[in-house]
Amino acid sequence: MAKESVKARERKRAGMAAKFAVRRKALKAAGDYAALDKLPRNASPVRKHNRCQLTGRPRGYLGDFGISRIKFRELALNGKIPGITKASW
Repeated sequence: MAKESVKARERKRAGMAAKFAVRRKALKAAGDYAALDKLPRNASPVRKHNRCQLTGRPRGYLGDFGISRIKFRELALNGKIPGITKASW
């Protein structure tokens, strides 16, 4: 599991990106890159990193579900994800 501080940092980045999204879009449309530079760095959405919502794991992230491959398999085998079954033929 990731440290709580790392998960908190990612939540902070996501919140800042949402907060400044409208302002960033307006500045980009106007071509005012000097004002865009003055916004906080974490206001840029490209600084966010996909992490598992349950464990904070940065690798093996499944975007459709928002969790890592390990948690996905664990939950799928326990029947906690609707519509997902283990393949057998």
